[in-house]
Amino acid sequence: GVPIMDPVVREALLPIERRDWIAAKAVLHPYLHWTDRNGRTVRGRNNVFFLLLQGPPREPPARHEIRDGQIYRWFE
Repeated sequence: GVPIMDPVVREALLPIERRDWIAAKAVLHPYLHWTDRNGRTVRGRNNVFFLLLQGPPREPPARHEIRDGQIYRWFE
């Protein structure tokens, strides 16, 4: 069946898609590590926002890690 999506991931995807960085900030850790499909990692929430301006993720992360109720690591 379809895997159950973590609620925090669901809470992040919608504002990212809408480019609502204020809402996204609530669920993305300040020291976020975002690793794309090519293995390139961008560190820091603001740097990740800049990356996401070029195109939001098309699907939930393959893996992720939560810290303090926020997404700390995201692996596409």
